[in-house]
Amino acid sequence: MSKRFYITTAIDYVNGQPHLGHAYEKIITDVIARSRRSLGEEVFFLTGLDEHGQKVQQAAQAEKKDPQAYCDALAADWLAFAKKLELTNDDFVRTTQPRHKEFVQATLAKLNEAGHFYKASYTGFYSTREETFLTDKDRRPDGTFDPSYGEVVELKEDNYYFKLGVHQQWLIDYIEANPDFISPSYRRNEVLGFLKNNALEDLCISRPSSRLNWGIPLSFDKDFVTYVWFDALLNYTSIAFAHGDPTICSALNHQPSAINHQLSLWPADIHVIGKDIVKFHAVYWPIMLKAMGLALPKQILVHGWWQKDGAKISKSTGNVVDPIAVINEWGLDAFRFYVLRELDIGPDGNWTDAGFKSRYQAELANGLGNLVNRSLSMLRKYRNGIVPAQSDELAADAAKAVDETRTLLKQNQLQAALQSIWALITRANQYVDQTKPFSLAKDPAQAQRLDEVLYNLAETCRVLAVLLWPFLPGTATKIYGQLGLSGEPNKFDAAAWGGLQSCHQTGVPAPLFPRKDV
Repeated sequence: MSKRFYITTAIDYVNGQPHLGHAYEKIITDVIARSRRSLGEEVFFLTGLDEHGQKVQQAAQAEKKDPQAYCDALAADWLAFAKKLELTNDDFVRTTQPRHKEFVQATLAKLNEAGHFYKASYTGFYSTREETFLTDKDRRPDGTFDPSYGEVVELKEDNYYFKLGVHQQWLIDYIEANPDFISPSYRRNEVLGFLKNNALEDLCISRPSSRLNWGIPLSFDKDFVTYVWFDALLNYTSIAFAHGDPTICSALNHQPSAINHQLSLWPADIHVIGKDIVKFHAVYWPIMLKAMGLALPKQILVHGWWQKDGAKISKSTGNVVDPIAVINEWGLDAFRFYVLRELDIGPDGNWTDAGFKSRYQAELANGLGNLVNRSLSMLRKYRNGIVPAQSDELAADAAKAVDETRTLLKQNQLQAALQSIWALITRANQYVDQTKPFSLAKDPAQAQRLDEVLYNLAETCRVLAVLLWPFLPGTATKIYGQLGLSGEPNKFDAAAWGGLQSCHQTGVPAPLFPRKDV
């Protein structure tokens, strides 16, 4: 049983509708998953929802709904969103599912028996919005708490705590010894700075059920439910466990109660998260895994946030981007292209409607779309759509783009890979202007030269379809169809020059990105 390439997104909290940041995280993860499949790897891509916690309980109460019914309604919206983005996820976790609860309770029991938890009384302040306890270190200079914490109340209660502090030096040593564990490097440096300059406090892993009953009960004390973050961070392992991963089953000394097939997934290869939850995934989670006796994931890949027109995206001010509205108007691949081309994985980005329209017009309609349409239209007009004999004028340019794209995809440099692909598009459009096939067609003596040009253009379009498939799958498949090729261009090895055979009948060209009045 070979191990699959295992990649996940963070799981989203069901307290509203999906937004641009959610779409971006899902899309970059989908591109990485598709690219690895294209490169010949077996992939398992997980995304899903975090459905427990006080915010969900309160939101359900406000709508006079049962918490499960509240979550079920929102989950339907999030599943529809994943479908709208045409994600190729292999599973969709909901933390209210029995398979997840089973794993959480088995893990809690194991860690408690091993002495990782203790019970203690706490008196202090609590943020319901962030579902976290606050200390004086969290106060602003004037003694108040930042408004981002929402309502802060004073609490006195017993809870269970996970011993994080004893693992602090181990985690520092691990991160320093594994420089690729947290990427980009500046996020790694932030985590190391936090660990080296702060004493790591033990993590409260419970909430009294008298205050919060919408959570997974502790397996060893039914008067408490599991803290939502401890619950959520286990989803990456709970789903691998549910699929019978032998490494996790062995570490837990427990088998899932229901299993359809056994997959080898752990350790995970890439976890894609936003910069706001780095501490949870790069500090708390690794220590949880160590306590569970599991290897750490190979990489935590951290992306930035989006702004709109240089300002924070905010529902209250109306400064928002509705991904579904953009997709409905411009098409899914136009949306995918803009977020991938505009923002590299790591820094923050800035959405502007003018920038979106400009990239659509210049790079999609006039760049890619124009190249494919005029290449296949000339082939149809001058040769009845029949592919001439092979010619290799653009073979070196295509090979350069193929090699660069392969390397960049393996490094998760998606923006740079798109730039390399677009360099080939630009080169092919220049080739049309330089060779002037429309002029060659007027001179019967130039018939062989015209054949050479038409082959180079058609074959470049075929290579581009293969390179573009992880990014713009719908467009890549349309290009294949217009070339008269069946199936999807989803095997990277097919990008080798010379795939179009002489005398092959191509299909009917049609605009890929219709020009809009912008």
